[in-house]
Amino acid sequence: MTDAEYMKLALELASATNGRTWPNPMVGAVVVNHGRIVGIGAHLKAGEPHAEVYALRMAGDAARGGTIYVTLEPCSHYGRTPPCAERVIESGVARVVVAMLDPNPLVAGRGVERIRQAGIEVEVGVLEAEARRLNEVWITAIHERRPFVWMKAAMTLDGKIATGTGDSKWITGEQARREVHRMRDRADAILVGIGTVLADDPQLTTRLPEGGRNPLRVVLDTRLRMPETAQILKPEAPTLVACGPAADPAKIGRLQARGIEVLQLALADGRIDLNELLAELYKREVTLLLVEGGGEVHGSFLQAGLIDKVTMFVAPKLIGGNGQSPVGGAGFSRMGDAIALQNTTVEMFGNDLAITGYPVWR
Repeated sequence: MTDAEYMKLALELASATNGRTWPNPMVGAVVVNHGRIVGIGAHLKAGEPHAEVYALRMAGDAARGGTIYVTLEPCSHYGRTPPCAERVIESGVARVVVAMLDPNPLVAGRGVERIRQAGIEVEVGVLEAEARRLNEVWITAIHERRPFVWMKAAMTLDGKIATGTGDSKWITGEQARREVHRMRDRADAILVGIGTVLADDPQLTTRLPEGGRNPLRVVLDTRLRMPETAQILKPEAPTLVACGPAADPAKIGRLQARGIEVLQLALADGRIDLNELLAELYKREVTLLLVEGGGEVHGSFLQAGLIDKVTMFVAPKLIGGNGQSPVGGAGFSRMGDAIALQNTTVEMFGNDLAITGYPVWR
């Protein structure tokens, strides 16, 4: 096997922990000696050993003289666990292959340098693009100090998210809806606007055959119009309602008495200031925010330039008429101003198409 093939295995090990390692990244490691895999490992959650430690424990003395493949540069500082760079050096490996350097200022090349100083060969950059994509959420949190924003919508082939009467159940089939629940399972929070709550009364929970994690439910509700009978207020998952400074204090008190967090934020052009909201969510250790709309909310994030990733499910159906668009708001007046997506991928879920891409912001 080649270096790339061993690193691909390490990336697969890391990806199995998707959504479970915050505030740490997903990391996988593979130890090889004389063409034989002698140790594998992945970081499971914060506070537990890092991937290199698990892999080297499994390898034992067989690591000596071998190669360790790691998806992220071994750390060089004391955090919740001892530095992995020292553990790698003590193992006696002769070579270290790293997919990407750690963007965390506490590491930032120091781990690799420490290993090289110990006389061990180090190669960096094997499957680097894949490693960065794997930890795109964590990298955004490190650099931007805000959650990674993933916008998701479902629409018909003629671009509608509901009929003219507001009926939207169901646009996509069961397989596509199950994929949405897998997306929720990976997210730290799901966000909708009050319009979606009033129209659909959603639960916004994760419903998978194998279970899954319920993320924080966030509602943008400037004037606090939230019905106190809404399903989103039920205790199946935590809920945060973001409202404006003029919201009714008595209603805020009643919601708080039920365990609902109410966050009063400043307004920007009459709407919740999204930058302030993201900063508050980041303080609550939200790193992946799944924005599920509707159209006006999506339009607000688009206008603010705060979308990192888009997944659009397209169902082979035609509604016609004046149904709603998946992205509302003022929009752009010239085609040349439209936001293009790059690195797009296409998947099929039953009869439905899912297009995923990354906005190119100017």
